[in-house]
Amino acid sequence: MNGVALSVFIFFFLLVTVLGFIAARWRRADLGHLNEWGLGGRSFGTVITWFLLGGDLYTAYTFIAVPALVFGVGALGFFALPYTIIVYPFVFLVMPRLWSVAHRHQYVTPSDFVRGRFGSRGLSLAVAVTGILATMPYIALQLVGIQFVLAAMGIGGSGSSAFERDLPLFIAFAILAAYTYQSGLRAPALIAFVKDTMIYITVLVAVFYIPAKLGGWGHIFDAAGAALPKKPTPGALILPTKQFAAYSTLALGSALALFLYPHSITAVLSSGNRNVVRRNAAILPAYSFLLGLLALLGFTAIAAGIKPASNNAAIPQLFNAMFPDWFVGFGFAAIAIGALVPAAIMSIAAANLFTRNIYREWFRPEASPREEADVARIVSLVVKLGALAFVLFLKTEYAINLQLLGGVWILQTLPPVIMGLYTRWFHRYALLLGWAAGMAVGTWMAWSAGFKSTAPFTLFGLNTTLYPALVGLVVNLLVAVVATPLLDMARVGRGRDETAEPDYVEAEAPPLEPLAEGPGAR
Repeated sequence: MNGVALSVFIFFFLLVTVLGFIAARWRRADLGHLNEWGLGGRSFGTVITWFLLGGDLYTAYTFIAVPALVFGVGALGFFALPYTIIVYPFVFLVMPRLWSVAHRHQYVTPSDFVRGRFGSRGLSLAVAVTGILATMPYIALQLVGIQFVLAAMGIGGSGSSAFERDLPLFIAFAILAAYTYQSGLRAPALIAFVKDTMIYITVLVAVFYIPAKLGGWGHIFDAAGAALPKKPTPGALILPTKQFAAYSTLALGSALALFLYPHSITAVLSSGNRNVVRRNAAILPAYSFLLGLLALLGFTAIAAGIKPASNNAAIPQLFNAMFPDWFVGFGFAAIAIGALVPAAIMSIAAANLFTRNIYREWFRPEASPREEADVARIVSLVVKLGALAFVLFLKTEYAINLQLLGGVWILQTLPPVIMGLYTRWFHRYALLLGWAAGMAVGTWMAWSAGFKSTAPFTLFGLNTTLYPALVGLVVNLLVAVVATPLLDMARVGRGRDETAEPDYVEAEAPPLEPLAEGPGAR
């Protein structure tokens, strides 16, 4: 056990835990209302939103999962870079429309919008269930990051029983659950300031200090190029032709999926106005630069001779080997905090979906605002338990597969949520049929691949390594396009649209009644 590293780690972990509870008093408001507990009062400005979205999107995925994939297979792992570049023009154009209509009608979730736009409880339920399901493996990825960091310090990783190995996960879960329950979205928003500062320090030190100790980047690339073809999972320093389809579909599918996740939309809707969303779409690519530097650490781990039992342990073991103990503790704390912040936002977003679009819509239409907030608090705990189950029972060589599995599911909500912002051409039942078809195809492909991101498939008679999420989306859209005119010809009702075009472009919607809750409430 590394006592010095562990002491530094505990100090910073306790610091952010205290901040998580203090956040309940930051920007004081009645946290008995879902708008306050789950959306921070829809009042965050550019700076807070930048830290919140950065903390929301750049997670243990960034620090553990992407470098682990680069360490294991090389160039294919860099698909994460073009996808984070593709996504921000998409956000700049699309998300301000969602912010405006959500603010105008006081929508809290994407399912609220779908319910109002298409007048379909069933379609709204499908989007809500998908969002909750897709969020669980993403939270699980954060817990995996914490697990490997603690194991690298000698805690949990070498226990003689499963309980000893997983005990640190339960401790992290308890801390996360406690301050999320207490403070809602304000907790991760406040902690994100500390988290992002620590991560920038850790990354900048790592990309200058480690190469200097290893003989420079030239030597690192030479060592990685020589080792990758010989690894148990053969990789390549330069992307081979046979991986072009996997690389491009992973990048495009991930880009389209990222801002469909409930936690991404929650962070967007917590902004004070639509211009905050646009500004953040312009400045968030700074984190993509950070991601590129972190991905390169996968190559440095190869050059340093790291031979972990699991690829997910590559970066923690690299830090152990290269840094003094005190900085190991600092870096590990940055990774762990970088996992806790998004896990908190994800559980809040999933709780919002359940409360608004399942509990209130189907079981308790007369639920008061305070009852909604109380239910959301409880559900946020249940969602974390579901994520814990993914960690304990769905073992994977690459942690990134947990996030990509979530992408397979959440991408099937793109037609009603994103296309619905621009058109009502699709019939509500056609969208529901398309969603079911896309979910079935994407899940089958993921299951057939052992829940890996890509694998050889025989699809329509062709061998392919396409990302299942994108294949599912294509099937989804084809079914919706074919079914829409058929349902119209059969004169099946379309449902009432409670939105109007001016709702999608308002820069500042008028203030709403404090207790107005639920889709369409004014």
